[in-house]
Amino acid sequence: MGLAVLGAVLLVAFLFVERRAAEPVLPLKLFRIRTFTLCSVISFIVGFAMFGAMVYLPTFLQVVRGVSPTMSGVHMLPMVLGLLIASTASGQIVSRTGRWKVFPITGTAVTAIGLLLLHQLERTSSDLEMSAYFFVFGAGLGLVMQVLVLVVQNAVSYADLGVATSGATFFRSIGASFGVAIFGTIFTSRLGEKLTTTLAGISLPPAASPERIEADPRAIGALPAALRTRVLDAYSSAITDVFLYAVPVVLLAFLISWFLKEDKLRGSVTAPDVTETLASNPVQRSSHDEVARALSVLGTREGRVRVYEKITAKAGYDLLPAASWLLLRIKKYGSVDPAVLAERTSVPLRAITDAARQVEERGLARREGLSLVLTDRGRESADRLAGARQESLAELLGDWWGPERPTDLVKLVEELNRELCGSDAEEPYETLPRRDHAAP
Repeated sequence: MGLAVLGAVLLVAFLFVERRAAEPVLPLKLFRIRTFTLCSVISFIVGFAMFGAMVYLPTFLQVVRGVSPTMSGVHMLPMVLGLLIASTASGQIVSRTGRWKVFPITGTAVTAIGLLLLHQLERTSSDLEMSAYFFVFGAGLGLVMQVLVLVVQNAVSYADLGVATSGATFFRSIGASFGVAIFGTIFTSRLGEKLTTTLAGISLPPAASPERIEADPRAIGALPAALRTRVLDAYSSAITDVFLYAVPVVLLAFLISWFLKEDKLRGSVTAPDVTETLASNPVQRSSHDEVARALSVLGTREGRVRVYEKITAKAGYDLLPAASWLLLRIKKYGSVDPAVLAERTSVPLRAITDAARQVEERGLARREGLSLVLTDRGRESADRLAGARQESLAELLGDWWGPERPTDLVKLVEELNRELCGSDAEEPYETLPRRDHAAP
């Protein structure tokens, strides 16, 4: 009781300080945004259920099933596999369709089903049955966990992007703390009751009293074989009851998910953060860093799917994609020797040769010894291609790229555009078959 009162006092103090801080850790204005508030509650519940349940799965495997700590990790791989497949698939679908609301709803529902299945586990359950239940539980978490971060990023302004991203992770971590504490209390209470009932009236060795067994499961080994199975069943029942108590909490998140408003996603928030892990801490990341990460990921991904064909069409030219690639490199370096360029990049010599021939025939570049330099017409074309690339990056920012766009955002797009249009470190484009093009 005293800790609860202390927690309430500290919460009030936190709110008081945050309202008056010049740069608050978690701006209270974010809670005026309905989507942020709902996602924060769902993140809290997901963390509550996820970590609360995950703490007791290894206990079930090691105590009830008698497997080693190493093998308990192996047995939990289906859960990790389900989480990985579901999070990857949902991220790809969101990136391609822009539709996301179905995933928090479906994810929380599947998580609740997974918890109900985990509640059915017994000492005699087969490995196949356990693996299937673990997979369902992990898939439910994967469907909802990453999407919530994208939704929060999409709901806030550019200035609040970094703190909103950290906030979503923060509430999940807080939920995890509550889940472990509350489920620990439930488990201890249920285990004590079940052990007392199971061992009532039975003469036990001094090293295997109910209190000793509750405090240290290794004391089970001192029990007679016939009694040992009954105690393990008590442990199993106490642990799986924890999963049952988590179901109503997850169903609350399921109901809240229906109230989310499915706004159109900005392109810049559809790139998942590969550093996001189950145990990641809420790290404060600036809006600039968050956008730079997303645009870099999307720019690189786009580079693997014929980016130069896209910007060539956007600039209004009828050039080989490799020719656009070559023009941008000549623009960056001043002059380029095609043979040397072929040695320094993974682009095939044939593609570079065809590109060099086309830019010379079109009067976009001329030879100076073995190197190519841009003509006046070529510089104009390269500028238009670079502008088209910059426009494609800006389009990913949606309404952040408005008339009053922040200066640092403008500089970021210009910097990324220069790198993506002429960096040797960028992903090589996919080689396209040679085609005949008419002169523009």
